Amino acid sequence: MPLELIVVIWLAVFAASLWIPYIVGVNMYPQEGVDDFARPPPLTGFPDWVHRAHRAHLNLLEQLLPFAVLVLVIDRMGAYSALTYWTALAFLGLRIVHAVGMISGLARFPVRPILFTGGWMCCLLMGYAAITA
Repeated sequence: MPLELIVVIWLAVFAASLWIPYIVGVNMYPQEGVDDFARPPPLTGFPDWVHRAHRAHLNLLEQLLPFAVLVLVIDRMGAYSALTYWTALAFLGLRIVHAVGMISGLARFPVRPILFTGGWMCCLLMGYAAITA
């Protein structure tokens, strides 16, 4: 199996699990008068890391879908190359560092936007690889 597909599998598992820090945070700091099953509580009542965990999950989902589609197109075309190999590895690394840095609060401005933009650039490179194949 090509590395690019393995990366997509690991990213999908990571995205499927990244809700856990948010749920842990929400349950550590219950909000009075809020029925969590009727409507999620507003994030303003929680520590900053809980809000960042929620955003880290959404940010990963925002980039994983287009990246995965592009990898699947490249797979369908049989257009793997050194560019797609290294782009997939870079994307995986950027997304892990972004999530850890965002939740922990260590990736502050301008690091976090640079990491997110790096992921976007990986999507552009995969698109380029697909178009030029």
